[in-house]
Amino acid sequence: MSASNVLQRCQAGIDEWQAAFNNQDAAGCAAQYCANAVMHARPFGIFNGREEIQAFWLGIMDQGFAEVDYTDVTWEEAEDGGYILSANWTMNKAFGVVHREHWVLEEDGLARLISDDFEVQGER
Repeated sequence: MSASNVLQRCQAGIDEWQAAFNNQDAAGCAAQYCANAVMHARPFGIFNGREEIQAFWLGIMDQGFAEVDYTDVTWEEAEDGGYILSANWTMNKAFGVVHREHWVLEEDGLARLISDDFEVQGER
């Protein structure tokens, strides 16, 4: 598969994650992560695997966080496959930065997050 096709699938993956979040669908968010993904949500901690990741997103949604948007998005090809996304983000009640999302293609041809490192930098 060409690099541009891989990038397009990674971009589709973040679009799916954002749509799930904005629809308050924690399971849909978790589905965009590999089964063994690691998510570092600063300052909350590290979450391993879809079950912990889904519980985290559900807790965020239950607190009324919604309407995520990404700006200043950059994509870089990862040395070990897939692409790295970095960006700024805003929600209705918070803002921050995505330090490093590593999107990889899985056997089913869909791109999912193998690792996610983001930070909440303030409230709105």
